[in-house]
Amino acid sequence: MLIRPNTMWRAFFCAIGIVLIIVGIECLLIDSAVLVAGVLDDPGQPAQQQTGGLFSAPVPMNVDRVFKPSEWFPWSLLATGSIVLLYSISLKKNGE
Repeated sequence: MLIRPNTMWRAFFCAIGIVLIIVGIECLLIDSAVLVAGVLDDPGQPAQQQTGGLFSAPVPMNVDRVFKPSEWFPWSLLATGSIVLLYSISLKKNGE
């Protein structure tokens, strides 16, 4: 049995297309998402600060970022995921 290096491309592109479609649907359903930078192990202890470098000010660990997807963002993810999924279906089986 000869193993070819391009036998997994179909599954790889199929997985990427499915993930893009799922993230696109999720972005359609949410208004915003809060990305938590860090969680303290012990709530009684004060938050430690990380230094960003030699000349930069310390950045607190518990800074949250809010992600608000634009109106075009979920649709572009859905379109790209659909194109990639159709591409993966059109690939020949077994890398031939």
